Amino acid sequence: MTSSTDPNVPGTDVGTIGFDPPDADDAGPNDRCLLPGEILAIGVLACSAFIVVLNEMVMGVALPDVMDDLRVDASTGQWLTTGYALTMAVIIPATGFLMQRIQLRPLFLATMGLFTAGTAIAAAAPGFEILLAGRIVQAAGTAVLVPLLMATAFRLVAEGRRGQMMAIISIATAVAPAIGPAISGLIVANFTWRWIFILVLPLAVIMLIIGALKMPNVSKLRPVTLCIRSIILSTIGFGGIIYALASIGESSGSHLPITFWFALAAGVAGILLFVLQQIRLQHRDAALLDMRIFAHRGFCRASIAMVFMVMTAFGIAILLPFVYQTVFGLGVLETGLLMVPGGATISIVSAIVGRYYDRTGARRLTIPGAGIAAAALWFMSTITLDTPIWVILLAHLLFCSATAFMWTPLFTLALSALPHQLYPHGSAALNTIQQLGGAAGVAVLISAISIFSADVTPIDGAQGAFTVAASIGSCGLLAAAFLPGRQKRSPA
Repeated sequence: MTSSTDPNVPGTDVGTIGFDPPDADDAGPNDRCLLPGEILAIGVLACSAFIVVLNEMVMGVALPDVMDDLRVDASTGQWLTTGYALTMAVIIPATGFLMQRIQLRPLFLATMGLFTAGTAIAAAAPGFEILLAGRIVQAAGTAVLVPLLMATAFRLVAEGRRGQMMAIISIATAVAPAIGPAISGLIVANFTWRWIFILVLPLAVIMLIIGALKMPNVSKLRPVTLCIRSIILSTIGFGGIIYALASIGESSGSHLPITFWFALAAGVAGILLFVLQQIRLQHRDAALLDMRIFAHRGFCRASIAMVFMVMTAFGIAILLPFVYQTVFGLGVLETGLLMVPGGATISIVSAIVGRYYDRTGARRLTIPGAGIAAAALWFMSTITLDTPIWVILLAHLLFCSATAFMWTPLFTLALSALPHQLYPHGSAALNTIQQLGGAAGVAVLISAISIFSADVTPIDGAQGAFTVAASIGSCGLLAAAFLPGRQKRSPA
C-alpha cells in the first residue's frame, strides 16, 4: 500500500486506501467504472442514509402511543418531531464545511455513531426527557449522512452514469419517507413504540462496523476555517423557520400562536444575515454554505422546482394516512399496508428513470412527472365517502410514480450544474431545501384539513387539503417548464 497526498488539495491523504480516487469530472471517459473501494463507500453510505431517513419519518404515526405511554400531552409530545427537525435544520447547512475538513471514514463514523447512540438511548428511555435527548442525538447524525452520500457519489461517479447512481440514492431520499409511516403503523399495531428503535438499532450497528472496517477515505480536503457567527445565524435562521412551520401544524389552523410570529421573524432575519455573511466569506473560500451555488442556472431552477415537489411528497405522506384513519375509519395496520405500495412504486420507477436521465436529461422527465403528479392530486381533491379505497390507492400510486420522475432528475441536474469543489455546498443546500420544503408541506396540508373541516364534515377537510396540494403541484409543473435541458458541469 502506497501513500500519497494530492499536491493541489492541501491535507488530502489518500494513502489509507492505496489509491488516489480520481474526480469523476476529470476522469476522462464518461463511463469510467468505479473502483471496489468507491463502490463500497457509496453502498455503505446509501444503506446508512436509508436507515436514518426511514427513522426520521416513523415517529409521526407512533406519537399517540408514545404520549399515552409516557403520560405527556400533545404540546409536549410534538417536540419529538419538532426537536428532530430543528436539530436537522441547524446542522445541515454546516455539512458542506464538515465534508471539506474531515475525511470520509472519520466523518461517517462520527455521524453514524451519533445516530446509533441516539437510537439506543431512545429505545431504553425511561421517560420523555431521555427519549427527546435520544431523538436529538439521532438527528445530529442524520443531518450529515444524506449530504455526505450525495457529495461522495457525485465526486466519484462519471457524468455519464450519474442518473443511474442518483436513482439508487433516491431510494434513501424518496422511498424511505414514503414507507416510513407505513412501517411505523405496522410496528405500533403489533408491538410497542420502543420496537421502532429496537429494530433499527442492529441495522445501524452493522453499518457502523462495516464502515469502521472497510470504509475508504476518498474525500478531497481543503483548509477552510469555521465561522462561529455563521453557525449562530444558521441556528437562528433555519431553526426559527422550522419552529414557525411546526407551530402552524400544532395550531391545527384555528389560531396561529404568538410564538409563530416571533419564530418566523427571527428565522427570516437570521437567514438574511446568514446569506449576507456567506457572501462576504465566500470571497476567501471561508463560507459555511457557499452562495455561489445559486449563480448556476441549473442548480437554481432545479432547487425551485424541488421546493414544490418535496412540499407535496412529504405532505401527502402525512396527509393520506390521516385521511385513511379519520375520514374512512381505517385502523393503523390497514393504513400502513395501504402506504407500502407507494414506496415500492417509487423504488421501481426511480431505477428506470435513472437510466433514461443519462440519455434525455432532466426536462423531458420532470415536466411529464410534474404534470401527472398534479393531475393525480386534482383527482384526489374530488374524493367522497363513496369513493372506493382501491381508487384512492391507485391515485396515490400514480402520484408516487410521477414523483419518481422528478426526484432523480432534479437532484442530478442540480449537482451536475456545479463545479466539483462546490458539491459539498450543493448537497448541503439541497438537503436544507428538502427539510424546509417538507416541513412547509406538512404544516400547510395539516392546517388546510383543519381549516376546511371546521364546522363541516371531515371529507370536506380532506378535499380542501388535496386541493391545496394540487395547487402546489401545479406550481411545480410551472417551475419544471423553466428547467434547462441536458446540463453540463459548469467550469470551476
